[in-house]
Amino acid sequence: MEENRPTQATLTPPDWVVFADESLVVVNKPSGLLSVEDGYNPALPHLRSVLEPTLGKLWMVHRLDKETSGLLVLARDAQSHRELNRQFREREPIKRYLASVAPLPTWDEISLEAPLKVNADRAHRTRVDFAAGKPARTDFVVLRREENWAELLCTLQSGITHQIRAHLYHLGLGILGDPLYQPPAFKSASKPAVERMMLHASELIFTHPKTGDLLHFRA
Repeated sequence: MEENRPTQATLTPPDWVVFADESLVVVNKPSGLLSVEDGYNPALPHLRSVLEPTLGKLWMVHRLDKETSGLLVLARDAQSHRELNRQFREREPIKRYLASVAPLPTWDEISLEAPLKVNADRAHRTRVDFAAGKPARTDFVVLRREENWAELLCTLQSGITHQIRAHLYHLGLGILGDPLYQPPAFKSASKPAVERMMLHASELIFTHPKTGDLLHFRA
């Protein structure tokens, strides 16, 4: 007897797809899922490989680190891809993140404008570099304080790889569960144990590439 196999018509997109129309898809990416194909192991699941069986061909616009969860937009046609790329290149979208950090910050809010250099050391970390870095600014607001950690709202004013992690490192803070960016004060601080990096893209605002409507998503 032939095995019953689902067809594209019977498959449904993952429940972390939060919006889809003929031009774009917005997802709440799970932590642990790659945004793009792994260069060393192409067989590893990534956004397009998971979504395209039900949604058809997709174009990447921006990305999140593998361990970062949250909102991300993909295009469904070349025209939308070009316009969304333009918006992100010109830094028009608003991107906000939630981060759980240690030790407790000494401030309630701060804007850090410090240039960043990507792949600045042997661990391929992004670091503040006032001589060779690219302009970068992140705004931080403390939303919640616990005994040994705090939750921050982080608003990106630029788009450098690992920007939030690198700017927090420069401030002497680390994100819970982040194995890469651990300043001395973070290593020695008492902090809760977590199973993943506690960084989440919680808010995304951009203009629809065809209708011109302002789209606002929270997750």
